[in-house]
Amino acid sequence: MDVLINVFVALHIIGIGSLLGGFLTQMKAMGAGTARFSPAMLHGALTMLVTGMALVGLNQADDQTVDNVKIGIKLAVLVVILALVYVKRDEEKVDKGLFGAVGGLTIANIFIATLWT
Repeated sequence: MDVLINVFVALHIIGIGSLLGGFLTQMKAMGAGTARFSPAMLHGALTMLVTGMALVGLNQADDQTVDNVKIGIKLAVLVVILALVYVKRDEEKVDKGLFGAVGGLTIANIFIATLWT
């Protein structure tokens, strides 16, 4: 079971890398006001959602404790990110504040995952 959990952790990290990488590659464009949400950002957020749910189920099936409050907050932040990226995915330009909010929420989710013990 540990190997399966570790595979899903790796996939979860790939998802956050895709979401954060998509944001970071658009930073210069954000400064110019021409940033847009890339498909990689949407796919990364969806990957995080699916693998995160799988990780919760696998950890509970393995009789490991799961901090439901932490997971709930991470899920809420991810749903906001996913909604923003999904709704604005086809627009040529995204407002700087909105684009920055997605980046900030992504970084907040990383800090929640790593610092909340």
